[in-house]
Formats: sequence, structure tokens, C-alpha cells
Amino acid sequence: MLPLSLLNTSQGHPMLVELKNGETYNGHLVSCDNFMNISLREVICTSADREEFWRLPEAYIRGNTIKYLRVPDEMLDLVFAQRAEREQGNRGGGRGRSNDRDRGRGDRGRGGRGGGRGDSQRGRGRG
Repeated sequence: MLPLSLLNTSQGHPMLVELKNGETYNGHLVSCDNFMNISLREVICTSADREEFWRLPEAYIRGNTIKYLRVPDEMLDLVFAQRAEREQGNRGGGRGRSNDRDRGRGDRGRGGRGGGRGDSQRGRGRG
């Protein structure tokens, strides 16, 4: 399972984010992107020494500062259920070709006629 699929499924649910510098953020996941940048709402931030707390309406956390994430266990179950549904919907269909439109054409892949480097007009009597 990919971490991003878990995060996308966890949107709207509570999570804990610990940063590399030791700070922790508890809040509800609003969004995440492919760089694992995270937006949280209703956030409680805890300092690295665990002595100071801040309540924030929202927080944006850059993905490369994250040490680890903790999401509720039921999110894992939900991701597996979604994956099973998706796989059930993709039954049948073979290798993806529904007709023979490319069958017998030898110009696929490497080699073949033309398309190489160098003088493309070589040997064709350029006048």
C-alpha cells in the first residue's frame, strides 16, 4: 500500500504528525499532495520538549520535515476495502486490447525502417 493512498483516504480524520525537530501536530487532515505536504485543521502543536502547547485553527506542514505520521487503525481497513472493490471492478478484459488494430504491424519497438539518428535522407537520391 502506498502512503499517499492512505493519506488520501484519511482526509477529514484525526492524525498525529511528528516532525524531525521533535514537534508534534495533532489535527484533522484537510489535504495532502504528492510531496506529502499536509494541511491540518483544529491543530494542537506540542513543542519538542513537551512543555509548551499551542492551539491553531490550521497548519501547513512541508512533507520533507515529517518524521512519521499516525492515523487511526480503521483507516488501514478502509484502504484495503477500497482496493478490493477496485480490483473486483476490473475483472475480465484480458490484456487490454479489444480489437486487432495493431496486430501484424512490425513497426513497433526498436529498429524497423527509418526514424533513426543521422542523415534521414541517406541513400534516397537527394538530387
